[in-house]
This record gives sequence, structure tokens and C-alpha cells, in this order.
Amino acid sequence: MVYEWQWDFVWQILPQLVFKGAVLTVELTTLGVLIGTVIGLFTALFRLSRIKPLQWLAAAYTDFFRGTPLLVQIMIIQYALPVVFGYVPNVWINAVAALGINSGAYVAEIFRAGIQSIDRGQMEAARSLGMTYSQAMRYVILPQAFKISIPPLGNEFIALLKDSSLVSVIGMQELMNTGKLIVGARPRVLETYLTVAIIYLIMTMSISRLVAFGERRLAAGDHR
Repeated sequence: MVYEWQWDFVWQILPQLVFKGAVLTVELTTLGVLIGTVIGLFTALFRLSRIKPLQWLAAAYTDFFRGTPLLVQIMIIQYALPVVFGYVPNVWINAVAALGINSGAYVAEIFRAGIQSIDRGQMEAARSLGMTYSQAMRYVILPQAFKISIPPLGNEFIALLKDSSLVSVIGMQELMNTGKLIVGARPRVLETYLTVAIIYLIMTMSISRLVAFGERRLAAGDHR
């Protein structure tokens, strides 16, 4: 028996997948990366600090969240922490928190590598001009490190976009879970999941193009 592809079904489910599932996926990913960027920046600075407790705390954080599955982290935040601390879990907040905290561990290593790639002489030159360590880091080192970090940050956004499908296990109706619900109602598995895959592909390729465009703009600015 030859499988009959139903285009009508694809056009029927497409608005639900795009305007409900994909929109929520992008929202969760964007918030997760923003939170992860803030956490990652401070964690990278802590790891490069001369204060040992800060180094140990940052290292423990990055080792734990890079060394354990995101799915386990989501389950801990959604189900274990509310039992321990006695509060009612909020699925949306917990999904964003899990994605942001996980992303922060990876962003921290991206920023740390970017900062360490800057020649040490630039810090010494800034200090010789009368800048404090914080001023030199803020105005001299971090802007250059951020430019270097743009490509891996783009890759982190793409990775988190795909990993955001894991929050479906706690009931978030992002793109993947929306597809599951559609299959549960009408078992057109191939049409549904292939459409989901193509939407993910379009989103990841769009992000890649945006990152490449940003790199070219920054490179053009450096040559002026």
C-alpha cells in the first residue's frame, strides 16, 4: 500500500504549528539566551577572578549544568524544587529558568574563551592609562571579547532552540508538543512531524543567516 501524502492536512495544521508552537519556541529560546547571557557573563568573570571562592562557585556551576542532561535539569526545577521549598510550580517560569540556567553554563565558557583570547597587553595598556580593572574590562576587553563570541553565541542560540523541545515534558505547548497534540488528535504522523522538522530548519537557518550578517557588519566596521 502506497502512503498518500495529504497536503490539505499540512495547510490545515500549519497555522497552529507556526503561530502557536513556533512562536512560543522562539519566545522561550530568546528569553533563555538572554538570561543565559547575563548569567554566563558574570560566571566567566568569576572564573577569571583571583578570588578562589568565586572561581570554585563558577566552576561548580558550569561543570554541573554542562555535565548533566537538560531534561534532568528541567525535571528538577519543575518537580523537585517545589517539593523541597514548598511552592506551587509555574510551568512557564520553570521552562524559561531551566533553559536560561542551562544556557548560562555554555555562554560562560564562550565568554571566558573570548576574554582569554584578548592579548594581555591590552589590559596592561589600559591600566597604564589610569583605568581601573573594572573600567579596562568594561571599555577595552569585553567589547572585543563580545565580537569574538558572536559566532559561538549564535550556535548556542540554535542549540537551545532545538533543545527547547524538551520542555514539552512539563506541558509547555511549544512547537514539538503542539505537533504531538496534533498527532494525538489526527494520526497523520509523517505530515505532522516532517512539517515540524521543516519549521525548525527554517528557524535555525534564519538565525544562522542573521549571525553571519552581524559578523559581516562588525567586520566592515573594523575595517573603516
